[in-house]
Amino acid sequence: MLPPLTRGLSRIGTAPSRMRILTGLAVASATALLIAVVWAADHGPDAPGPAGDLVRVGVVEGQSVSGYLRSSRGELAALLPASGSPVAGETWALVSLTGYLAPDPLQAALQGAAVAEVYARAPLPGVRTQVVKIPVYRMPGDVVAGMLNAALARDQEQADYRKLGDELEGDGLNELRLRRAYDSAARTAALEAAAYRAHCACVFAAVVRAAPPVLAALAGRAEVRVVDPAPEVRSLDRTEFRPVLPEQTTTVPEDDESGAPTVPSRSQTVAPAPAPPLPSSTGAAVTSASSDGSAVGSGPSAAAGQESTAGGHASPVGPGPDQPSTAPGASRDASGR
Repeated sequence: MLPPLTRGLSRIGTAPSRMRILTGLAVASATALLIAVVWAADHGPDAPGPAGDLVRVGVVEGQSVSGYLRSSRGELAALLPASGSPVAGETWALVSLTGYLAPDPLQAALQGAAVAEVYARAPLPGVRTQVVKIPVYRMPGDVVAGMLNAALARDQEQADYRKLGDELEGDGLNELRLRRAYDSAARTAALEAAAYRAHCACVFAAVVRAAPPVLAALAGRAEVRVVDPAPEVRSLDRTEFRPVLPEQTTTVPEDDESGAPTVPSRSQTVAPAPAPPLPSSTGAAVTSASSDGSAVGSGPSAAAGQESTAGGHASPVGPGPDQPSTAPGASRDASGR
């Protein structure tokens, strides 16, 4: 803009009136330029906003198990309709079981609620096994399929650990320690694979969606330890579920080195492809995954504790891989919702 003004100066001369005109033009031009810059800054590409807070549902490290059970029961009771009041709509809830269930008994225990995902681990005596999260759309078929996928992953783990042990050379203390660690991990993976392949009694928790009266009916069943309602949950991929383990009766340890199982904060799917979103009580779709249906590496629905993977344990000598999670479906019975 300035060169044309300079050329204009040479043409109109330097008379005072002409200088005042030129000064006005320069000020107007500079003002227009400033406005254009500000407008461009205000209307440029929007900066990505924060993804929102992660909702956590369940028990946390260091929390009293009895206190968690008591507060969850109180929250569920508060959702139940009083005499003459309208019935509340469906809500998500975390169901922790009294023990470990196989796929068929699990379907009976959760009958009446839409199941989105379940948590399972092979409860081997004295062995620290990790948890897998299985998205569910049809019961019990997706649970069985998830267990078979977990068995295949454990088979691969066993082969990998055996290979690592065979590649070690030397008889030093470090080599002996690593060889024992690899052998132990391989044996554990083999036992877990056998358990999952046999459709073991391994499931200890589930994420469901139902109206409060249905959740109250679930809570009254002998197989159910507690139902923790979560009406604040809008999207499962922005929720971290932390079910209480059947063997946890006092407090949830912050760093359990006793050999007790580890519940993951993020876990990999081992079930078939994700299913369509669940309908809400108002008829609108309730998101349980990313908008494109793909795996979400940072948006987990998952459980509390050390991070694990459904496809494998962490190496005994190093950190485990990242744990993506995917969208769960929902199920009421074998024929679908």
